[in-house]
Amino acid sequence: MKTVEIFKKHSQELHEVTADVEEFHRQVEEVGEHLREVFERGNKVLVAGNGGSAAEAQHLSDEMVGKYKQERPAYPVIALTADGAVITCIGNDWGYEDVFKRQVQALGGEGDVFIGLTTSGTSKNILLAAEEARKRGMTVVAMTGRKGEFKDMADYAIVSPSETGARIQEMHLHAIHLMCEMFEPPEA
Repeated sequence: MKTVEIFKKHSQELHEVTADVEEFHRQVEEVGEHLREVFERGNKVLVAGNGGSAAEAQHLSDEMVGKYKQERPAYPVIALTADGAVITCIGNDWGYEDVFKRQVQALGGEGDVFIGLTTSGTSKNILLAAEEARKRGMTVVAMTGRKGEFKDMADYAIVSPSETGARIQEMHLHAIHLMCEMFEPPEA
């Protein structure tokens, strides 16, 4: 297949996924409103994912702690994927399945939020972290695709309307930017 055909196929798949996003937008808005309440109470968000989803978790943290478009307050969002020393310590001493669970134990508290990103909806380390978050009285937000059990165990779910990993991740990035838009100050 020629490169231009590969690009057209990719773009067509993305177009199909974004053709009907009303439910997706509702989910994003619901999560954004919940985060607003969480921040107003003085609580924080812990976010994690694997691979490309780890990068997206860090991107959400970057945009909320730093800035998205305009100067605004910093929001307490911690990417559990960002500390390589902690991840390798936990992975070595307890196993990779516990890398996010242990961090939720250390950093999470009642009223906080755990956001897990998993394209499959079955990432064991995300599911264990979500279970730990629930034990600590935290809200659990799933960012996933159509498959897997994570969306069903979460308090809120942003479900990318696809079963293809790349399209799911593209929609996760879109959701992250939409949530950031919700926290932007009104333009003068």
